[in-house]
Amino acid sequence: TLFNMIQAEIPDCVFYDFFAGSGGIGIEALSRGAKHAYFVENGKQALECIKKNLNFTKLADKATVVSRDVLSAIPFLTEKADVIFMDPPYNLGIEVMVCQMLLNSGCLKEDTLIIIEAVLDRDFSNLTNLGFSIIKEKKYKTNKHVFIRRRIS
Repeated sequence: TLFNMIQAEIPDCVFYDFFAGSGGIGIEALSRGAKHAYFVENGKQALECIKKNLNFTKLADKATVVSRDVLSAIPFLTEKADVIFMDPPYNLGIEVMVCQMLLNSGCLKEDTLIIIEAVLDRDFSNLTNLGFSIIKEKKYKTNKHVFIRRRIS
């Protein structure tokens, strides 16, 4: 469902997969034509899984695996992203902090699409105060995807 909604954004894009886990989302982006994907993850087992999955899918040459937590990685991410997907642990509640850091980083374009996976009751209305617009919310049984872009003044 997610990739059906963003399919037009994927070909030849630079894709960031924050809190990447197994790397499934970024690998799916690469398999659908993304030019390059960055996998940001700090879990040792998850990092091994990402590397194994990239090798298995023969997509490792289009990937950069960043072994850091997302907040400490953002200042070092300099390639402009077309799409950023984040699926942080639901109990952390750091999505807004990540978005705030992205605004001060070198990796956002004017029209970068940011997709946040979160619990259904998480409120993101405060993102508008940071200069983002919520363009869509897709709710599922237990979670949702929130699609945002920088608000153009």
